[in-house]
Amino acid sequence: MPQQLVGVVSCSGECCYQGTLSRIATRLLMEELRPNCITICLPLFSAGDKDEHEFAQKYPTITVDGCDKKCASIATERLSGPIKDHLVVTESLEEWGIDREFSRRELDEEGVELSRRIARALAEKVDRLS
Repeated sequence: MPQQLVGVVSCSGECCYQGTLSRIATRLLMEELRPNCITICLPLFSAGDKDEHEFAQKYPTITVDGCDKKCASIATERLSGPIKDHLVVTESLEEWGIDREFSRRELDEEGVELSRRIARALAEKVDRLS
């Protein structure tokens, strides 16, 4: 039986490394862990793209916010209705005891591994929806 499609709306914040971790984790989730996940482009979604809105209304959607501003969650709920689950990177980092900063442009090996950890946490959320 095919797995249900799940939408993932990731932080697009270029101003902080948590946004980079969010985006890399989302790519790893889709490419390596859960091919039933499809990313929804936050800027296009926020600009009013009908297809992006309809997908988020039709399929369960998870948001990945880089920080406590929760732009992805707020935009998704405002434009397409309730999300099914979310992850806030800054909260996860605090929970895991990680206080190191990373580059916004290019993650080092530790940053990529941290993105993998975030992707695994997202995969658990996806599994609860499928």
